[in-house]
This record gives sequence, C-alpha cells and structure tokens, in this order.
Amino acid sequence: MRQATARRRRLHPRLIVVLASTLALGAAAPAGAANFPDHPIKLIVPFGPGGPPDVAARIIGAYLSDHLGPVVVENHVGAGGTLAARAVATAPPDGYTLLAGTAGSLSISPQLYKNAGVHPLKDFAAVALVSSAPLVLAVHKSVPAHSVKELVAYAEANPGKLNYGAVIGTPPHLCGEMFKHITGVNIVFVPYKSASQATTDVLAGQMNMTFEGTTAILPLIKSGRLRALAVTAPQRLPELPDVPTMDELGYRGMPPDSWQAIVAPAGTPAPIIDKINAVVNRGLATPAMREKIRRLGGEPEPHSVKEFADFLAAQYKRWGDVLRITAVTLN
Repeated sequence: MRQATARRRRLHPRLIVVLASTLALGAAAPAGAANFPDHPIKLIVPFGPGGPPDVAARIIGAYLSDHLGPVVVENHVGAGGTLAARAVATAPPDGYTLLAGTAGSLSISPQLYKNAGVHPLKDFAAVALVSSAPLVLAVHKSVPAHSVKELVAYAEANPGKLNYGAVIGTPPHLCGEMFKHITGVNIVFVPYKSASQATTDVLAGQMNMTFEGTTAILPLIKSGRLRALAVTAPQRLPELPDVPTMDELGYRGMPPDSWQAIVAPAGTPAPIIDKINAVVNRGLATPAMREKIRRLGGEPEPHSVKEFADFLAAQYKRWGDVLRITAVTLN
C-alpha cells in the first residue's frame, strides 16, 4: 500500500479520481443523507488513549466535526479490539455509531479469538480507509547483528536466546511469527498488554527486537538507540532510505503493512456511508491532515466505498492465511 516518495510530494492520479467522485457525491447528496447527522456521531476506538490508532481517530473525528457534524471519540478497550467491534456491530445501523478499526481489530482478532462474536465482512459496512503503515524490524543496539542475514545467523547459532514483544493479535505480533516461519529460527515471543510497553522494553534491552511502526521507533533509530534492519513495505521508506525491504532481501511473504479505517454496522444506508466517505476523503486530501497522518507513521489512503470493501475482504483473507501458516492460537 505504501507508495514511492513521489506520492508524498504530489497528489497521486488515483487520488484525483477518488476526489472527483467524492466531490460529485457531495454536490448531489441522496435525499436519505440530506439531514444526516442531526445529533453527535460516536467514533469508537478499540484501543486506549494516546496510541497512533487513537490519535488518528481523533484527527479524523475533528475533521468530521468541522465538516459534517459533532463527533465524539470513545475508547472501548479489551479482547484485541473485539469488544469495541461487537459494540459497533450491534448498534443501530443509522450512521451514528462508527468503528475506527485497524488491521488487528478488523482482520486478525475476529479470526484469532474463538468467541469474538463478530465477523467483519458480515457485520460491518465499509465506510472509508484512512491510512496504511509499514512496520520496521529493529533490534536493540546490543544485538550483534547489522543486517537481517546476520540476525538470522545469530538466531540459528543461539536458538531461543532472542526475543521480541508485541500485543497478541496485532500486526507486529504476526509479523514476528511470520518472520520465524520464513527463516526457520527459534525466537521467543513475549506478549504485552500495550505496544508502548513493548517498545519501552526493547529500548531498555529487555527485549532484543521488535516489528513496529515508524512513529514509535523512528526517533529511537535516528538516535542510534535501536538499529533498523528492514522494513515490511514494498518500497524503501523515505524516512529510512538506507534500510532495505524484506522483499529485496529475499524474505518474501511478510505482511506489508498495518492500516486504519472506519466501518459502520451492516445495514447502514448507502447514502449515509457515501456522505461520510466523501468527507473523510476530502480531509485526507488536505495538506494539514496528510501531514498529521504521516507524523503518525501512516500514508493517507483515500478510497471509494467499493474499493475499501474489496480491500477489507482481501485483508481478512491475507491475515487469515498468516494465522494459518504460523499456527498462532490463544492459549
């Protein structure tokens, strides 16, 4: 999903097409959406305050408040995001309760938790894709590896000595497990309740390595406290031009990125969904919001409703395949 550097400097031709369609929708809004909203919208975030998903949701929520109607952001934490997902899936399908979902809460957790009680492709209507974010494989400076090849060799010579930490059922967790599967190395996974604590511990040297977004670790890499070995994106990142991709190193099959999006309860009227999608896409086209999203380590991703629905179905399958390949389960 991440595009080359040029995309960060000018509007991509595909973005122009999406904007044209959303402007047309705004100019001729269907009658069913004409009076929407007439009271505040709830945007539910399946994670705690302060992390990138929460901050991104509040950025989108603020823009919606300014250009559509009042939006209240609420945090519903627990069970890998499935508690928040159930709360939204069972809400009235009227557009007034939305989920700020992620790859974890919309693609991974519903397939990982046996009692998730929600199916993203059946219980939700796609509204808008917000952003995508590649992950960085980084190690603590004490790890004697300056490349992925050296890291694999060290892990092979010291089975079970290296470890990494992540929240269960998140892209960093499954990227770590997929890395172990692809390379055949024995690296110990340590579960955490929060991504920030996992990052803190790898910074302190209690964890040896991590897969994490650029927001959390780019300053630590720049300062030399962590060492970046590879990125999961299809292309090198402008922020880390000297760090190779996993693909170019020959480690193919790694999930390329995480992402954030907005969904509504299934059955929400299409005119309302189209109206929200149009406003979100207009926001993602503004330089101010694009800069804010990029500061969080993401790339703005304006899509039509149909494009996002297709993307969501493909991501559900992709992460399901990763779960099967890695045999990740909950004890």
